[in-house]
Amino acid sequence: MTVLRIQHSVPAYDGWKRAFDTDPVDRRGGGVRRYTVYRSASDQNFVTIDLEFDDRPSAERFLVRLRGLWDGPGKAVTFDPKGVVLEEMESVEL
Repeated sequence: MTVLRIQHSVPAYDGWKRAFDTDPVDRRGGGVRRYTVYRSASDQNFVTIDLEFDDRPSAERFLVRLRGLWDGPGKAVTFDPKGVVLEEMESVEL
């Protein structure tokens, strides 16, 4: 599994979540199989999103699409967005 992890601050979580839910970059069409949204326990306006993909090239292409969004209308709801593609190496359930 490949994960695209995104982290950024938002001006207001509820407004960001409404924008996220409109899905402006077509997650399903971009190959996202599953996503998880995390909110910092100590900073309610800091979010992390994990987008799961079948393969690395799909995740990398999607990151390019996200950067286009962040450089355009996404500026209104995100501050200092960062994305990194991660490949799962080990998963252990205890």
